[in-house]
Amino acid sequence: MNDAPMHSIGISIKPDDHRAKSLAKELATWLVTRGCEVLCDNNQPNSCGEMLPLKDIAKRAELLVVLGGDGTLLNAGRHLVDSDTPILGINLGRLGFLTDTPVGNMFDVVAEILSGNYKTKHHFALLAETWRDGALLKQGVAMNDVVLQRQAHPRPIEFELHFRDQLMFRTRADGLVLATPAGSTAYALSAGGPIVHPEVEAISVVPLCPHTLSNRPVIVPANDVLLLKLLDSPQPSALSLDGQTHMNLLQGDSVSIRKAGQICLIYLPERHYFNTLRSKLHWAGHDTP
Repeated sequence: MNDAPMHSIGISIKPDDHRAKSLAKELATWLVTRGCEVLCDNNQPNSCGEMLPLKDIAKRAELLVVLGGDGTLLNAGRHLVDSDTPILGINLGRLGFLTDTPVGNMFDVVAEILSGNYKTKHHFALLAETWRDGALLKQGVAMNDVVLQRQAHPRPIEFELHFRDQLMFRTRADGLVLATPAGSTAYALSAGGPIVHPEVEAISVVPLCPHTLSNRPVIVPANDVLLLKLLDSPQPSALSLDGQTHMNLLQGDSVSIRKAGQICLIYLPERHYFNTLRSKLHWAGHDTP
């Protein structure tokens, strides 16, 4: 239970989603009747509230409500790294590991949070820096994962990964996923990686279809730097951050990946991590009374 109720609320929605826009208007009206200030990001209708970039909402809002799927929350989360503003995800997508509040419960959950009945969970992000011939090309932040992939060409690419300045492995594969615990239930899980509890400070290293079958997923501490080097790629390969920010990599390029800042998510106190896993992944079992 938290002592201070919230009054300044931000809203972010999935772009060009008519249902999300309608719900945002409805939520904004509901918040205003309760004496709240409503701040909406730039992809929202003018009637939703005061419109601001997400980086400015992060400075003023005490809570950001995201209406959409996990992708919408990931996009918002990258703007709120190291912000004190917690994010509540309302699920309008499919699985919704991060946006796990059902849309039908939206008003009840927001009312509980406004009254101070909530808990927060911090997730670390990853900072990826791309280098070519000793020069920094581009950098970006990922909440879920940093992914190296071959693109249109059918041949595997060759790369090597270093940890603490030591060679971990060199392999030919379709690519590599480097995932946070939050991202361990996303692409990394589909590629055969383990589920990592969000309180574990670790990065999952998951090769994509490695040519050497003994190249298995590895979990490494999150407080060290990983260095990825692209050794052989017949055509430009791709580096993606959360599947949303993309850049081309050429043979000889390298990428350094390290722990970045924190992103804060907000839940009701009764929310349980393994309840979410059982529900989303259809695991057997139930809580005992």
